[in-house]
Amino acid sequence: METIIEFQNLEWKYENTKEFALKGINLKIQEHSFIGVVGANEQGKTSLLSAICGLIPHSFNGIYRGQVLLFGKPVREMDSLELATKVGLVFSDPEAQFTAMTVEEELAFGLENIGYSLSEIKERLEWAAQITMIEDLLDKSPYDISGGQKQRVAIACVLAMNPPIIMMDEPTSMIDPLGKRLIFDILRKLKEEKKHTLIVAEHNIEQLAPLADEMILMSDGQVVRHEPTLDFFTNPLYLREQGILPPECTEYTQWLKNEGYLTSDARLPLELDEATELILPLFQKKVVK
Repeated sequence: METIIEFQNLEWKYENTKEFALKGINLKIQEHSFIGVVGANEQGKTSLLSAICGLIPHSFNGIYRGQVLLFGKPVREMDSLELATKVGLVFSDPEAQFTAMTVEEELAFGLENIGYSLSEIKERLEWAAQITMIEDLLDKSPYDISGGQKQRVAIACVLAMNPPIIMMDEPTSMIDPLGKRLIFDILRKLKEEKKHTLIVAEHNIEQLAPLADEMILMSDGQVVRHEPTLDFFTNPLYLREQGILPPECTEYTQWLKNEGYLTSDARLPLELDEATELILPLFQKKVVK
């Protein structure tokens, strides 16, 4: 697969702060991959995403060293219009990106600015509304709907632009369990389409891990681990020390491997159904004996 995002020794320090938020980041992300970004609070996850979409350095003052390449071109040399066609970011607080009086106007806003025709806008609106399940909200104010609905509207606004790279920064942090499930349903649909590169910073690892192809762990402004998802969870103790709670079924299966109940080459499950299929024969064998 083609590398479409590349960090080359990137360092970033926000104005009026003492420490660098990003410290010597070297990272490559492949086209059409699903990347999960995890880490404790204030460790650099949001800054990492902001550097990809150009908010850093275009929208903040600070010290910028190294570079980020987006499809081979330095982000620093790209204007806002070009960036908007390449990458979209959904914030943790959806209201931070609302500007219109109705949901439909909100979805159309970015497309109108880029210059799409009315027929193209209509087609993209219908697709984005359908995949995010907000068809019944189009005539409502984005400020007068529930938290989960607001987040789905924010996602629909990014999808309507149809950028090849879609990023979400803690998309489920402010919504209820049902809303969280719907957000992950949307992410699952997007992954199945295999038309976008997806990068999601999220604390809900139980639901993130089964979707992610690779995981990135941020700590103190650095990428301390970047591995395929199954490899990422082979050391649950280290992850807990970093404030990361692995999926319980994955952690339990790794313990069984460490204790010799499972072979060392046994595949680590990321979902409960997989774990049940792997572990149940151990108990059945014990009962038979």
